Amino acid sequence: MRRAFYPVSLNVQGRACVVIGAADDREAIEKAAALEESGACVRRICDVASLRDEDVSDAFFVISTPQDEELSARLRALADRHRFLLCCIDQPRYGFVAMAAIAKAGPVRIAISTAGLAPRVGKVLKNALQAAMDSRFAAFIEGLARQRERVRAEHPGPESSQLRRTAMIEAARGFRAEVRFEYPAWFERDDAER
Repeated sequence: MRRAFYPVSLNVQGRACVVIGAADDREAIEKAAALEESGACVRRICDVASLRDEDVSDAFFVISTPQDEELSARLRALADRHRFLLCCIDQPRYGFVAMAAIAKAGPVRIAISTAGLAPRVGKVLKNALQAAMDSRFAAFIEGLARQRERVRAEHPGPESSQLRRTAMIEAARGFRAEVRFEYPAWFERDDAER
């Protein structure tokens, strides 16, 4: 079994990031938009045939969406030489980064990673979480944030840290989440045979 990747979130604010993929490639478009939303300086390369080494040599992070072994191997060699982070979508052996599926509501971000091994499962989990994290959930989080500010104002200083912590635990009391999984028939059969 492949080792799990170490989960992190990247601060790409003001950093040079490159997204490689056809102009109409939905995944490349989404990745570029997510990087821009996070404050990255994004360069899109749509024509893989025109990719030059210097197009990525100063990058902090490169995402490549074409599932092209030759391109991915070339990018890995460049990443090793120029020390940039690399993600080759659906080809985790070439990169250092596996993209997480992100469910979001207001300021909350939940990242789901399958280390590039089961992206469809990550997407199913993301969609289920996204559906649960509706506008009411976002309003709840905003309400907690307002309570946190009020508690901090009422109880400033390091000596009140335990009081603040207890108040916020109490404010979140009653929030519940339920998770349930269903598996495909082939897995149920295999699991029953084990």
